[in-house]
Amino acid sequence: MSGTVVITGVETHEQYVVDSPWNVVVHNDPVNLMSYVTMVFQRVMGFPPDKATRHMLEVHHKGRSLVWSGARERAESIVEQLHGYLLLATIEQAEL
Repeated sequence: MSGTVVITGVETHEQYVVDSPWNVVVHNDPVNLMSYVTMVFQRVMGFPPDKATRHMLEVHHKGRSLVWSGARERAESIVEQLHGYLLLATIEQAEL
């Protein structure tokens, strides 16, 4: 057995940054009224009327608005709530 190497297990590791922020993005859709989207931003995000309106207009004119950034679990919860109001929302990992 001279010169023989026996490998009993191989570990692989993926590079994943646990603390990296996640963005909640709301996308434009042809269904919801602008006043409704503004109201949802106030209820779900806790935005004051002027901030809710600003994000709604960004969604309307640019097709998307980043409404929150932070921990993945919270981002998923916010997206779920927005889906409950039938808004098109996604999470995406923030670029570092």
